[in-house]
Amino acid sequence: MKNSRFGEEVEIGKGVKIDKNASLVGKCVIGEGCVIKNASVLKNVTLGAGCVVENSTIEDGKIGNGCKIGPYSHIRPNCVLEDNVKVGSFVELKNCHIGSGTKIPHLSYVGDACVGKNVNIGCGVVFANYNGKIKQKSNVGDDVFIGCNVNIVAPVNIANGTYICAGTTVTKDTNEGDFVIGRVRQENKKR
Repeated sequence: MKNSRFGEEVEIGKGVKIDKNASLVGKCVIGEGCVIKNASVLKNVTLGAGCVVENSTIEDGKIGNGCKIGPYSHIRPNCVLEDNVKVGSFVELKNCHIGSGTKIPHLSYVGDACVGKNVNIGCGVVFANYNGKIKQKSNVGDDVFIGCNVNIVAPVNIANGTYICAGTTVTKDTNEGDFVIGRVRQENKKR
């Protein structure tokens, strides 16, 4: 905990490990057995038991038990993560609820969304929540697979069990179990 900074309203549970240069400010409650690595910054956060936060920033959020966050993730205000959620490298979350067992491994943005349980969000997925005038919300059901480089254009509702192919831009609601593909076929032309 050398060079770490702790605010006056920080509560730390038993068996917590905090690396050097971490900052816990505002009202933070850190559950038992958590590991906070490197220069992570937590501000007004409730962190459940057994979580690992690696070199990431979390602001004004509630994180369930057994979550893995980082490295280099940014969880912005008004986010709730249920138990056993993975938020990987270079992921940004804002104003969203993420269901238990959901994985967002890397390089994605999820904003103004409610995401169900056991969802896989592939690399490079963007929840396009702002149309230039207002921010709108998207809803994703349980057991959804979202492939790499997918755009979710709000407002949209993605039903349980939907499979969205890589490279698809989703602009319409889906039905349960739909297979969604929306990309132009590759065409190779000679010079």
